[in-house]
Amino acid sequence: MAWKKKKVDPKREQAMKDRVKKKIKKLEKAAPELIPIEDFETPLKFSDSSSLPPLSFEETERRVLLMKKWSLYKQQQDKAEKEAIRSLVEAQQEALKELRLESEELYQAALRRDEQLFPFERDGPDYTPPLPGYDPPEGKCVDITKVYTQ
Repeated sequence: MAWKKKKVDPKREQAMKDRVKKKIKKLEKAAPELIPIEDFETPLKFSDSSSLPPLSFEETERRVLLMKKWSLYKQQQDKAEKEAIRSLVEAQQEALKELRLESEELYQAALRRDEQLFPFERDGPDYTPPLPGYDPPEGKCVDITKVYTQ
């Protein structure tokens, strides 16, 4: 079985060669783009896990059991913390009820906020409309772009 050669138009073939030469010249003119080293380092979470030795069945089971115990411990810790807060709030409410029965003046004093308890200063945005005609100054910009050299 002999295969026939396809006839190729010489003009078309020459045009294709010219395009390739033009692309090569264009690539030669452009400066080589530097590739950061970080691009070649694969993050651990994406790396192939086959580079690590496989875990034995006992080790896998031990880790699963440890995770279950840790989860249970954290759940109990959270439950105890919520219960402690709930009981403190209940005790506070009960004390306020008793204080109100005793004296309304003391009750109101107990509800008042003590501004000296926590020294708190807040410097935030003012909720006022912008001044007409005010041109705000340009802010500083710190350029932290990494520059790579060969």
